[in-house]
Amino acid sequence: MKLESRTILDFIREKSYHPMKVKELAKALGISQPDYRRFRQLIKQLLDDGKLVRLKRNRIGLASELNIATGTLQMTRSGTGFLIREGEPEDIMIPPTELLTSMDSDQVMVRLTGIRGDRQTGSVIRILKRAERNIVGLFHRGRHFCTVLPDNPRLHRELYIPERESQQAEDGEKVVARLTEWENPNLNPEGKVIERLGFPGEAGVDLLTVIRNYDLPDEFSPDALNEAERAAGRKLDEEFARRVDLTKDCIYTIDPEDAKDYDDAISVERTASGFRLGVHIADVSFFVTPGSRLDGEAFERGNSVYLPGKVVPMLPEVLSNDVCSLKPNRKRLAHTIFLEIDRKGDLKDWQLVDSIIKSRARLAYEEVQALFDGETKLPPRVNRVAESLRLAREVARLLSKRRFVQGSLDFDLPEAKLVLNERGEVLELGSRVRLEAHRLVEECMLIANKAVALEVFRRAQPFLYRVHDRPSLEKMEEFSAMMTRLGHRFPVSPQMKPVQLARFLERVKDRPEADFINELMLRSMQKAVYQRANIGHFGLAFKHYTHFTSPIRRYPDLLVHRLLRQLNDKGYPPAFAKRVSSVIDHTGKHCSETERIAEAAERDAVRMKQVAYMARHVGDEFCGVISGVTAFGFFVRLDNLGVEGLVRLSSVDDDYYLYEEQQYRLVGRRTRRVFRMGDAIRVGVMKVDKVRNEIDLFALTDENQSDAGSRGSDVRKKKKKRYR
Repeated sequence: MKLESRTILDFIREKSYHPMKVKELAKALGISQPDYRRFRQLIKQLLDDGKLVRLKRNRIGLASELNIATGTLQMTRSGTGFLIREGEPEDIMIPPTELLTSMDSDQVMVRLTGIRGDRQTGSVIRILKRAERNIVGLFHRGRHFCTVLPDNPRLHRELYIPERESQQAEDGEKVVARLTEWENPNLNPEGKVIERLGFPGEAGVDLLTVIRNYDLPDEFSPDALNEAERAAGRKLDEEFARRVDLTKDCIYTIDPEDAKDYDDAISVERTASGFRLGVHIADVSFFVTPGSRLDGEAFERGNSVYLPGKVVPMLPEVLSNDVCSLKPNRKRLAHTIFLEIDRKGDLKDWQLVDSIIKSRARLAYEEVQALFDGETKLPPRVNRVAESLRLAREVARLLSKRRFVQGSLDFDLPEAKLVLNERGEVLELGSRVRLEAHRLVEECMLIANKAVALEVFRRAQPFLYRVHDRPSLEKMEEFSAMMTRLGHRFPVSPQMKPVQLARFLERVKDRPEADFINELMLRSMQKAVYQRANIGHFGLAFKHYTHFTSPIRRYPDLLVHRLLRQLNDKGYPPAFAKRVSSVIDHTGKHCSETERIAEAAERDAVRMKQVAYMARHVGDEFCGVISGVTAFGFFVRLDNLGVEGLVRLSSVDDDYYLYEEQQYRLVGRRTRRVFRMGDAIRVGVMKVDKVRNEIDLFALTDENQSDAGSRGSDVRKKKKKRYR
């Protein structure tokens, strides 16, 4: 008998099993003396993982049969916990009084205690594993003891810091702390300061706070840097000789003005049946060896993280910003896919080749858009490739039209735009306009990713897909009910197709509440993830999709390039085929999680900059749109700023307001004044809390707003009526 955890669990799950001591269990399983030590290790691991529990008189039982569940704890701001169990759709609610000393992200064991409403409840009985977390917060030095107040609102207790563990931090400093001990829920947890970040408001402290909060690795090890330097210095003559030479083709990159890593380029030419689109992607896989220290650190990062004014890169700059980057007029190694597209925008054929390219121009989105808008004063680099750009625009329009006919969703939500000075302070705040030039690049990358996925799917080989599952019926029914309250009809069926959602978004796109509806639908959908099982991409309405086009900043794309290199007409080589599935599964799960962390970090960093900017405008007045309504107030998104703040009902003193939940509105009992989703409103900035990253607004009543303006107008500020 092979001794493994599954053997033990299968035996304990049998109906005839009754709780036994470890030695009794070993005897029942026929464990030999030489295997007994290994057996005890497996039992300990199963106990630590929470799959087994120790009962009275040291007997062993199965957790799932004893009203016990294990999983990861997720805390809310209010202090309630939820146990998230892998593979289980329903989570378990844990009241604040039943948490013991568990904290957000800990692995815990929970005893099921009953049903509250329609939700299973429980209480924490054991902490299986503490989350290894940085606790970033504000250091306070008291007369007799020191504390750290966590920035993370899901961590609800201050840390007590002994003087010997304070690193002589000063009162009011931002610090990074670690939990060292917490056994008694009636006492505060104890910790130690491991890093002093500086005082709030000092240059760079805000972004450093985000980096430490999310434990982003902002430095590479010396070994990884040395490997990157050696890779960058490799002789390429032999590699150039074996590749398809495309250096004479009209190839160019289109990126943000401040970009430094260029990992995708395009070329296009007209053919007898339509177009031949070339998508040329930096060949990072040539420089990063699987299993190397450099590869390991790139994998741990999973992706680059783009914070305002700073990038936490997946690869060292010597690779990401230099030898891998498709800089103009430099020979570069690339993976190229040529796509044959007919005059209707249908993909007819494709070809993958290892290539050498030389970009003719490094273009910015705004420059390309200026060409499309008919401007005549353009930089020479734009004029050099103008004819090809116009052809690429024609192809992109065909691809876009074809995609939307098939039901592809397009959540065109406002994106924050920040202009910073050299100290990282926000000089200008606004919303980024999505240009046709952006859409051009997006369409080229989408069709390339689709073709690569289809290529491997047809060969029936294991592969890493980018998938997006259909939304749950329950979520769609909730969304439909909300739309009904807002006056829109959105019928729901068990087998909804993307085209139904796309047509609804098209129907409401000009409504004042369109942005809110877009956000609500997006939140009602599943998250896209990386996995081996190809279930298609619901949002794009693609049956086959992967990520191939950004290997400098996404590890899944790097793995996809490696898989393509290993693949031949007969499939993967035998030795590689044995382990490829486990490599894909491990990478998919890990990179789906690092992507989620990166998105949260980027969102927090932007919010932090927005809050710092608005702190300079306390008392100023702005136009905005009501973006959310609750029983305690309503949220307002300020026009052209991308900033959202809360108007608390306690600050609206012209009437007593009743919350009508079914209609998502607040109605004045005396005046019948209504605050509803999508309404244009004028507000003032009352208070800004930089610690909590919150903006409190006050609504201007009819009596004190002489010129409320209309939705979509430029930001207006009136200094004469400042809030006191």
